[in-house]
Amino acid sequence: MPKFAANLTMMFTEWEFLDRFAAAADCGFEAVEFLFPYAHSPDDVARRLQDTKLTLALFNLPPGNWEAGERGLAAIPGREAEFRTLLAQALPYAEATGVKRLHLMSGIASRGNPADCAAYSNTLRHACAVVQPLGIDILIEPLNGRDMPGYFLNDFAYAAELIQGLDLPNLRLQYDIYHRQILHGDVMRNLEQLLPLIGHVQTASVPARQEPGSGELDDRRIFRHLDQIGYAGFVGCEYRPASGTVQGLSWIRDV
Repeated sequence: MPKFAANLTMMFTEWEFLDRFAAAADCGFEAVEFLFPYAHSPDDVARRLQDTKLTLALFNLPPGNWEAGERGLAAIPGREAEFRTLLAQALPYAEATGVKRLHLMSGIASRGNPADCAAYSNTLRHACAVVQPLGIDILIEPLNGRDMPGYFLNDFAYAAELIQGLDLPNLRLQYDIYHRQILHGDVMRNLEQLLPLIGHVQTASVPARQEPGSGELDDRRIFRHLDQIGYAGFVGCEYRPASGTVQGLSWIRDV
């Protein structure tokens, strides 16, 4: 069975953020992930991990001004200095928590614009170089345009080609099954094809983005497939519970 990580941004929202760690541990999770920890100090986040003996699988680098619609700065020419400041903001959290994976969001930009593509590649090179001495991987994740209109990285083939072309030792693919199904389908075969590039997997039902097993995919079969092809990393549970986090966790017992 895969190693599931509770996404504390979407799950356990019945609790305040810092209390979600204990709630996840009480439900049997041994790992967690989340989007943005920056409303709390690195020490506070690290203390909750230590108290609950949870492993932090992943969190996101700061995305810029989220409330203003920014979804990362990496592919936006002229924002390089701001990105470097945001990367520096994330490092104390990485060091305090021992996380080994950071998701770098590309931003709202166009793959048809060579300047945007160049900015993205250059930012990835810089980020990977900064975190490599810490033993951290930078992850990039294709997102579907229904949930994230205008997002630069919206194609799995492009992401794979970019990772292979840049050939950076700590640049990996964040493979979200929900986004893959909406963008392209062909989940199981593609997981096997891209396995050498994958640094993290996430799951949610399609199309509602709720508990696995409640949508159009046979999620249990996909989880078995991950075991069969030798994926040994975490599977982040990045879904919105349909009617309460704890009440909806019966799907794990059925995996």
